Amino acid sequence: MRGIMFQIRIIYGKQLADLLVDIVDPTWVWSIDPVESYKVENDTLADPLFSEAVMDGPGFLEFIDTHVHYLIFADLKAFPVRKNIVQVKNYEDFMRSDCQLAFLLIDSVYTHILAKDEEVIRKLGERARSKGFTGIESLTDERVSGMLLTVWG
Repeated sequence: MRGIMFQIRIIYGKQLADLLVDIVDPTWVWSIDPVESYKVENDTLADPLFSEAVMDGPGFLEFIDTHVHYLIFADLKAFPVRKNIVQVKNYEDFMRSDCQLAFLLIDSVYTHILAKDEEVIRKLGERARSKGFTGIESLTDERVSGMLLTVWG
């Protein structure tokens, strides 16, 4: 199993933290394409959620766990070290690179996560089920071969 896909609820919340905290490696460095995700303040959309293109693991995990957000599009990639960050546009790039996890969210609902560690995928699947996310399906290498890993194609 290379990944999972599922549908999240369209709500203001901490859905990134709900999924990722205590599962992903806290030392990973996150490459962030900010696309269209927002902080929520006073029950209203506010500033873009991410202002940095790269965040270290502890800072990223604390940030997503302390900021209520609303996700429309999200494109996040995790790498073991900052110097190895490269652009990952498709499955082949993912497999050739040091990218450990690719998280894509499209249209506020449709979530795809690929990871090189099957245990991480298993735990993310369990977490998605426990949070009541729907349409959970496994993604095999064959199913994602040729898949684009960017929200804008």
